[in-house]
Amino acid sequence: MSIRPVLEQRQAIPTREGAGVDLHRAFGFQDPTELDPFLLFDDFRNDDPARYTAGFPWHPHRGIETITYVLAGEVAHGDSLGNQGSLGAGDVQWMTAGSGILHQEMPRGNAQGQMHGFQLWANLPAAQKMTAPRYQDVQSAHIPEIIDDDGTRVRVIVGEFWGRHGPVDGIAADPQYLDISVPAGVKKTFPVDTYRRSFAYVFEGAGAFADASKPTGVLLEKEVAGQEIHIRDFSGDRTLIRFGSGDSVTVQAGEKGVRFLLISGAPIQEPVAWHGPIMMNTKEELRQAMRELREGSFIK
Repeated sequence: MSIRPVLEQRQAIPTREGAGVDLHRAFGFQDPTELDPFLLFDDFRNDDPARYTAGFPWHPHRGIETITYVLAGEVAHGDSLGNQGSLGAGDVQWMTAGSGILHQEMPRGNAQGQMHGFQLWANLPAAQKMTAPRYQDVQSAHIPEIIDDDGTRVRVIVGEFWGRHGPVDGIAADPQYLDISVPAGVKKTFPVDTYRRSFAYVFEGAGAFADASKPTGVLLEKEVAGQEIHIRDFSGDRTLIRFGSGDSVTVQAGEKGVRFLLISGAPIQEPVAWHGPIMMNTKEELRQAMRELREGSFIK
């Protein structure tokens, strides 16, 4: 067994998207080879409806797949093909944009005004970029959850893990997407396919990844008494961990436990031409998509 080393650990960056949704971006619109086949990962979490209810009005997608996972509140969605529905707490949606789709996503808070979810963009290989758009919505009750003897909980959203299969399938990147909770003080190792790119995203508690004995926190620059100092933030919240090669990931949970997403996928290793929500292989394909948007022939 070879434990994957931590290549990088960084905080998600506050970002505003859509018609005025405040979210945190762990990665995206930078180096598309860094976490190939994944392109972007957003954490949209807020307790103030004024900072998310404007939502994501009608916008196009081509050449990618999106995986949306909701933890609190709801996301109402509709598209140019006439599909519509709503994702509630614990639900997941996989959308293959393929040759092109126009859609909107409008978040709504729960009774306390809370909204929390994640969206992951996965690339499509050249041979599938112009495939027909399609959806798969999965309710929370259909997502298997495994509870280990030490109290570790794993929701298997996509892929196979510990003998259970997630309900979302057919994604070109063939990812493994796990929602993992490790109790306080527990050290746990999880298998990850050697040939996949892998990252973790911590959103509750704190934990130290790789073969470490205790959480070290994230080194942050903060202003204290008018002076900038470097301190360790032990919250772990909204932290991206990017792993090197190996066949397993080890985490040591902090004093309040840790909850994180563990995501991996097989690299596509193709050229990338990227503009906003449209991802193609060449600049000419990208220009063609933009022309079709202007001319009204984008939807096939």
